[in-house]
Amino acid sequence: MRRFFYAINNDNADASPLPKLGELPLGSNVELPDSVVHHWCRVLRANIGDQGILFDGFGGEYTVELQAISKKNATATLLTHIDDDRTPLTITQIGLVMSRGERMDYAIQKATELGVTAIQLLSSHHGEVTLKPAQVEKKLAHWQQVAIAACEQCGLNRPPLILAPQSINEWLSNTNSDAKTTDVTKAQMAVSSIVSVLSHDPYYQVLANAADLCMQMSVPAAGQPAMPSALSDILKQQTPYIKLLIGPEGGLSQDECQKAESVGFKPWQIGTRVLRTETAPVVALATLHALST
Repeated sequence: MRRFFYAINNDNADASPLPKLGELPLGSNVELPDSVVHHWCRVLRANIGDQGILFDGFGGEYTVELQAISKKNATATLLTHIDDDRTPLTITQIGLVMSRGERMDYAIQKATELGVTAIQLLSSHHGEVTLKPAQVEKKLAHWQQVAIAACEQCGLNRPPLILAPQSINEWLSNTNSDAKTTDVTKAQMAVSSIVSVLSHDPYYQVLANAADLCMQMSVPAAGQPAMPSALSDILKQQTPYIKLLIGPEGGLSQDECQKAESVGFKPWQIGTRVLRTETAPVVALATLHALST
């Protein structure tokens, strides 16, 4: 069955927020968000009686049946709840220096498929992209939609939060800060309106905590350990939280590498080859999954 993200913050700016699916009893009829109406009813030409799956990011998913379709709206009946999030046991936040066009879309899409919890967008000295203030909202919404579409495809029911751009120095300065309340507020405010309500869910509050391990993806270097010695033990914890720093095509500057090291980011090189910035998240997350099994 087709899967669709039921956004609490309806994409129609004039519409009121929709109720969480978990607040409604089975058998209830729910109004579908505009994006789902467009995709399911218009693009895919669904008919009354067709069944699909809705998830709102607050846990699990719901089998639904289309009940009514009009020119602008559609409703569906909640049939069953499946309590399955398919989230990895390891919580991961990637600090990712922004790249251009399809490479950035690819990095977000594949990181989502591999279960990343959040992606912090970064600008850096050698980075290709620095967004102007007027561009941030549009780009943030686009990249969050890329992550949501990947969730719909892969079966993940808790979409990663795409966090608004920061400079790499600002992000590193806040890494493992003790000001947890302030950090939570920042994390909740700095997301697309599509997931603004969802970002307050307790599941995402771990992002404000100090990570169990911080690592920066490193180019191969002579005499450098391939992997931080603590990684194996940390992955044995029940729900470890790991932060990864991934630089741009031109690499991090020497000052940025030193800053990352000074706040606890350990170098991690995977193999003897230099990975592209859109490939590194895939390899890193896949390796973490392999090491944790």
